[in-house]
Amino acid sequence: MEVRVQNVRKEFDRFPALHDVSLDIVSGELIALLGPSGSGKTTLLRLIAGLETPTTGAIFFGDTDASEWSVQRRNIGFVFQHYALFRHMTILENISFGLSVRPRSTRPPAKEIRRRAMELLDLVQLCGLEKRYPNQLSGGQRQRVALARALAIEPSVLLLDEPFGALDAQVRRELRKWLRELHDRTGHTTVFVTHDQEEAIELSDRLCVMSQGRIEQIGKPDRVYDHPSSPFVFGFIGSSSELPVTVENHELWVGGHAIGIPAGDTPPGQARLFFRPHDVDLIEADASLTGVVSATRRVGGTRRVELGIGGSDHKVEIDLPFDHPAGEKTRLAFRPRRWTLFPAA
Repeated sequence: MEVRVQNVRKEFDRFPALHDVSLDIVSGELIALLGPSGSGKTTLLRLIAGLETPTTGAIFFGDTDASEWSVQRRNIGFVFQHYALFRHMTILENISFGLSVRPRSTRPPAKEIRRRAMELLDLVQLCGLEKRYPNQLSGGQRQRVALARALAIEPSVLLLDEPFGALDAQVRRELRKWLRELHDRTGHTTVFVTHDQEEAIELSDRLCVMSQGRIEQIGKPDRVYDHPSSPFVFGFIGSSSELPVTVENHELWVGGHAIGIPAGDTPPGQARLFFRPHDVDLIEADASLTGVVSATRRVGGTRRVELGIGGSDHKVEIDLPFDHPAGEKTRLAFRPRRWTLFPAA
């Protein structure tokens, strides 16, 4: 099912949670709504679900305006962060619930409901646990049950609201790999809300990065990571360092010194230089960025050091090989391999 969000604004007591948001979701894709708390991603998800109605604008399912449709009419599968399973029901009864409460005219026979629920148990790799209750399962298993229950109604659109937020890091990594494989098998149109950038990049076909009720950038994960369209996106997706610079004579200057980085078509004046800590080379050239190590910590197989930049009061982070001898007060010269310039404002 294709979903189209068209010029939607949503207010709560005159407070705008979304500002003129438009988004086309392709049938069969998994799109991640990514952003910090308060960015509007859950509000957008609830609008798609029919749990909220737009203040202005419209939500289309296919070519039909579904803005006033009920949740039931939209045929939405919804998975929440905290499972929302019925504690007094067995796993099989939980998965069967959405089908068993349908109106008699559309309710499948009891045998068909059981067959479909057992197939879903197999799909989510929980065969043999159908007689257990939710409190007898781990958090990861409960979230699989919640997903199976959402899939049981054969939804037009599957909505996931921070589904792994209550789980520990290792279980999260296992489940998101499993969810990606499950999505490729079922082909549901899926909208996934998360504030975890790593999760969004690994899972999604496309990223929709949100901030303060607006969409900052939409695109394939690699495109958004490598070519962020704004300082917010650069700073939010992956690790980044920022440094105020001056554009003069078609190159960048810091503290009255040229740092050996061309400015391209950027006009003269103040600008902001962004780069990734791992995208740097240590050099000995005069025209470079120099800094003094003020802190160091381990990040995986590398060392991340904080540098106070010479000629300015600003600090940046760069990654070094783990066995690099640099310690506090060591002076280092470096140059970014890849960078992005944004206007100072």
